[in-house]
Amino acid sequence: MHGQPGAGNLRERDRTLPGDPGVFFFITADMAMFAVFFLLFMVGQFQDPEGYRASRAALDPVLGLTNTLILVFSGWWMVRAVEAGREGDWRRARTRVLAAMLFGSAFALTKGYEYYAKVSAGITLTSSEFFGYYFAFTGIHFLHFVLGIGVLAVTAGKLAKPEGAKTLVWLESAAAYWHMVDLLWMVLFPMLYLAGGTA
Repeated sequence: MHGQPGAGNLRERDRTLPGDPGVFFFITADMAMFAVFFLLFMVGQFQDPEGYRASRAALDPVLGLTNTLILVFSGWWMVRAVEAGREGDWRRARTRVLAAMLFGSAFALTKGYEYYAKVSAGITLTSSEFFGYYFAFTGIHFLHFVLGIGVLAVTAGKLAKPEGAKTLVWLESAAAYWHMVDLLWMVLFPMLYLAGGTA
């Protein structure tokens, strides 16, 4: 499995970005969309700081932090997977992608529990402007997360039958997308759970 043709040559090419440029175009456009969402949220919080603070108090920052750590650790496994792929060690790269999926899947469990707890307490999309944003932003992020898990699953499949440079580009692209999922949550966590205080 070591030294598949093309992997070393790909590392030597003069590339400004890892993976497929089209993936980075998508990531940039997606981040720009979220930047607009975040700006709308900040405007709303500026106009009604007390209302946002009161709503925020109903969130559990420990759950938010737990999800942050889950995604960071999962992202670390993807970094290690890319390292292995660039060395041509496809078996180890696949194992690390599967580890990223395993740890990342815990995000779905904690997020699902949080949604259930909120709805059970009577907190929904229409409870306040803050929770309208909360459910919208975290819901869109969750869709990105689900897509990311799918991408990692396909990547693991491709790593089982590697094609050298082509597989490395796929692996790097998958890692870039997964890091975007991480990064978006790292913005959402302090913005929703911490910014402005909880009481």
